[in-house]
Amino acid sequence: MDPRKHSFPPVVDAHVRLLVLGSLPGERSLAEQRYYAHPQNQFWRLASPAAGRDLAALDYDARLGALLAAHIGLWDVVASARRMGSTDAALRDVEGHDIAALAATLPNLRAIAFNGGTAFRTGSRQLGSAAQRYAIVALPSSSPLHTIGFEKKLPHWEALRSLLE
Repeated sequence: MDPRKHSFPPVVDAHVRLLVLGSLPGERSLAEQRYYAHPQNQFWRLASPAAGRDLAALDYDARLGALLAAHIGLWDVVASARRMGSTDAALRDVEGHDIAALAATLPNLRAIAFNGGTAFRTGSRQLGSAAQRYAIVALPSSSPLHTIGFEKKLPHWEALRSLLE
């Protein structure tokens, strides 16, 4: 049977205006206990324009601090699941996070962005009617497996900046 994988705690504070939700950390991220640890994952480069600084140039703790300073939170829609490898297509026996409950604790939250199709489909179901309270954004995945290329993904991610102003 596939091993059960578990997500990380949310990276949020009371000032978060935008919550970016992935699906479930991949193997490299789980091994390093860091969000988006695989060097080919484009998350930190894609999120940089919204954060207003080059996140990829920072060490991990500074990246998280810079996200929060820019009022951006980070979490996953999947609390735990069974999965061989890192692909979302391999997710089985999924247990979701209570996204609506977390969102309700964030008094300044304006928008929720989903990093990839699986995060969007799963998270939208989890939010249910609570989704009406927020701007909802479906982003192209930062994963290297989503092969449309960085330059085609970037405008979608750059648009997040307007949700923070």
